[in-house]
Amino acid sequence: MEKILITGQDLTVEQIVAVCREHAVVELSPESREAVLASRKIVDDLVAEKKVVYGITTGFGKFSDVVISTDECRELQKNLIITHAVGAGDPFPEDVARGMLLLRVNNLSKGYSGIRLETLETMIAMLNKGVTPFIPEKGSLGASGDLAPLSHMVLVMLGLGKAYYQGELLTGAEAMKRAGIPVVELSAKEGLALNNGTQAMTSVGALALHDATQLLKIADIADALCFEAQNGVMDALEDRVHAIRPHEGQGKTAKNLRRLLADSKNTTRQGEIRVQDAYSLRCSPQIHGASKDAVKYVQGRVDIEINSVTDNPLIFKEDRAGISGGNFHGQPMALPFDFLKIAEAELANVSERRIERLVNPAYSALPAFLTPHGGVCSGFMIVQYSAAALVSENKVLAHPASVDSIPSSAGQEDHVSMGTIAARQAAEIGKNVRRVLAMELMVACQGIDMRGNKGLGRGTQAAYDLVRKGCAYLDDDRELYEDINYCERVLTDGSLIRAVEAAIGGELEV
Repeated sequence: MEKILITGQDLTVEQIVAVCREHAVVELSPESREAVLASRKIVDDLVAEKKVVYGITTGFGKFSDVVISTDECRELQKNLIITHAVGAGDPFPEDVARGMLLLRVNNLSKGYSGIRLETLETMIAMLNKGVTPFIPEKGSLGASGDLAPLSHMVLVMLGLGKAYYQGELLTGAEAMKRAGIPVVELSAKEGLALNNGTQAMTSVGALALHDATQLLKIADIADALCFEAQNGVMDALEDRVHAIRPHEGQGKTAKNLRRLLADSKNTTRQGEIRVQDAYSLRCSPQIHGASKDAVKYVQGRVDIEINSVTDNPLIFKEDRAGISGGNFHGQPMALPFDFLKIAEAELANVSERRIERLVNPAYSALPAFLTPHGGVCSGFMIVQYSAAALVSENKVLAHPASVDSIPSSAGQEDHVSMGTIAARQAAEIGKNVRRVLAMELMVACQGIDMRGNKGLGRGTQAAYDLVRKGCAYLDDDRELYEDINYCERVLTDGSLIRAVEAAIGGELEV
């Protein structure tokens, strides 16, 4: 099994996926161990010297002017966690909860947080032994970090709350006991070091980003099948067209389509059947490409955030300072995740339009709703309805969460990011997009068969074969939701991308 070495410097989205979804083993680097120990010594010294440092020897938020005695430090940290664990709604998926643990470990391993080494090692043990906290997905403002969700995460470390272990939802104490992991008693600064940061929004967003990257490839594959079904005009995909408007994503999309459609006998040249296609085909390099460029931008922001220190106060070794700053504020991620929402939603917007062009005889010159028995049969009529509903829902979800702010903590926290909401919405939009693209694949294959297949391209043949393996040609009406489910499964498990990339001899570009 793959082992991920935690340094605090070079964690990647791909490694997050490996740990969260494939249960790769995590190990703390020797350098990080030394940094954590050095940082902790400073915290212990500050407490011993009775220095006034926020969150270490003072209360939190509005109570930052209340000095806490040395004897009360442990109680302060425990109370912070149990009072802040007030999340709402359904739990985060287990991969997201594992991501929160992983990202917190990476954050703390940099040695600016004053955590004890044994506390950090407890979190690593939870990852490696499969103890996953039960964390409600709602309740974070994304400003003083993700306080509520991260507090639910920490509860399990204390033997409180709830956690999943070997497929069961247990009390935190029982899950830790079965896994053989001792619970911890928080010391000075540790509660704040654990629940003050952006790891909930970043975990959700990083996994949504990974999934969005796959959707970019799938959208190009579905688009190429629609080129086949509509005798698409290849001239619009020529390299010279895109070279003089050199947006990176646009050029990559056009190249992907040319590779997917290589050797196709169904596509046409300008003037053979029509001079030009509708925008949903002709402009797909520009549309998909813009989403690719947006996702690349988000990737850059996420790469920075997952290797950043986001708690407060920050411990600096060179002058033994505990500085209260604002690295916990989620705004640097709230805006990119809102951007990700829009980029994803546009993939479904144009996909639904391509579905409509195939099922509508006024556009396709094919039998209405792609059924040979129109009237008694409805064919793919309501598939387009369902796609339209998902697209409409995405438009609501794509409204920027980051433009809202509600002051909290008696006005001390007077601007908040709502970044966690943005990340959750990005994940939900991604699910809807995947469903719409699954519908497009199915409809495009029906269109190819009804048009008369003269010979598919290298990549489109592989896609067509995989779709048809579990989704037969629709002659008479049948329950179509299972067909859609099958198409969605081959998108989710990566088999469509693998089959197509094997056929074209390399990876599709994103």
